[in-house]
Amino acid sequence: MTMTRPGALLKPSAQLWPAVGSWRVDPARSHASFAARAAGRQVQGRIPLTGRVLIAEPIEDSMAWLAAKAGQVSTGSRMLDRQLAGPGFLDSGAFPDISFRSELLARVPTGWRAAGRLQVKGTEHELACQLDLDRDGEPLDDSPAVRIASSWILDSRWIARQWIPGLSRRIPMTCSFVLVPEL
Repeated sequence: MTMTRPGALLKPSAQLWPAVGSWRVDPARSHASFAARAAGRQVQGRIPLTGRVLIAEPIEDSMAWLAAKAGQVSTGSRMLDRQLAGPGFLDSGAFPDISFRSELLARVPTGWRAAGRLQVKGTEHELACQLDLDRDGEPLDDSPAVRIASSWILDSRWIARQWIPGLSRRIPMTCSFVLVPEL
């Protein structure tokens, strides 16, 4: 492996990945964003992320835990934010946390994949996601921070208490999180 910048290693086949060690998610620079079609219009929003990541050797032994507060969902509309955080959707009063816990990290020919369990509203769902190092978001300087972007598809039935006319069944999400070394 070749060191390309502090905190990031060039893996075989020129794939950059965080160095072995303990990392924390920087909540000031990390979020999940989503887009869904509801009632005939596109709704976009985001929610801040926190968490921890342990990069191990071999990479398959690595693990990640990401978390978000359901009540912090933000769409730019206070009314819609209250509705999404309310009992008909995320029900943040009863289920304040949303979390993802990885069970496997694997390198595939097209990049990296993580498989794990997403917990929404007290129920766990199997989830696989694509992971990419996002070098556009962070300068390649002496900073050990590493930005990772992941793509997920959520089933709207995991979020909505009942069927809602016009709500997309598949909700694409992108998680962008900055890892900084644990000190």
